[in-house]
Amino acid sequence: MRKGKNSPDEMTFLEHLEDLRKRLFYSFIALFVGIVPAWFFHKELFEILARPVTQYLPVGTKLTFIKLTAPFMLYIKVSFLASLFLSSPFIFYQIWMFIAPGLYRKEKKYVVPFVILTTIFFSAGAVFGYFVVFPFACRFFLSMGTEFEPVITANDYFSLALRVLLGIAIVFELPTLSFFLSRMGILTARWMVKNFKYAVLFIFVIAAIITPPPDWMTQSIIAFPMLALYGLSILIALVFGKKKGKKKKEDTEDDLAG
Repeated sequence: MRKGKNSPDEMTFLEHLEDLRKRLFYSFIALFVGIVPAWFFHKELFEILARPVTQYLPVGTKLTFIKLTAPFMLYIKVSFLASLFLSSPFIFYQIWMFIAPGLYRKEKKYVVPFVILTTIFFSAGAVFGYFVVFPFACRFFLSMGTEFEPVITANDYFSLALRVLLGIAIVFELPTLSFFLSRMGILTARWMVKNFKYAVLFIFVIAAIITPPPDWMTQSIIAFPMLALYGLSILIALVFGKKKGKKKKEDTEDDLAG
């Protein structure tokens, strides 16, 4: 079946690479531009980011560093993280533009909902991780060492925060992914229900990767919302999924229009 101009069937491998290079370049430019305003608030941003652990530290205790350049590099990383969320709508738009050539004409109209929904769920995942998962994990681990003096380096903390917050933010994209794949007829609710047991296994593996071992309680706090998101995704696919007859009719119309 014919698709829009420069569909995957028409684009060469080198053209795909060139398009990917262009989208990555635009995304990196957006990230770099976003770092500039974020840098002016790097101390305030790190203070906010560190609050899940500092609120449970003994009075007067601060995060530490062991290398002379560590604070500077840390603030660069914090500014980069802030820029990532600030420029996420543009980055998601670049992702859409990369896959758009392979879509039918009627499917390309979802660009605005795609950018809005991916941004909302990406941010919601980070918020959930920041206010629910990460404070619980910090309190749990600190409670295990009450007989010791905590000496937590800022870099180690940031690495853990980055993994947890971004990991959960990406996982929260599942409903959005389900919506668009089901609308395109690629994914069905029946298939998701049929493979539910494999999804459960995969979800707990992802939760284990995101959270520091062997904290099974924090893994569960992440896994159960992920299961709820999977259930929501099944419902979304059921409600918004394209029926076979309708899909064939729209494919035919796209062929005629192309």
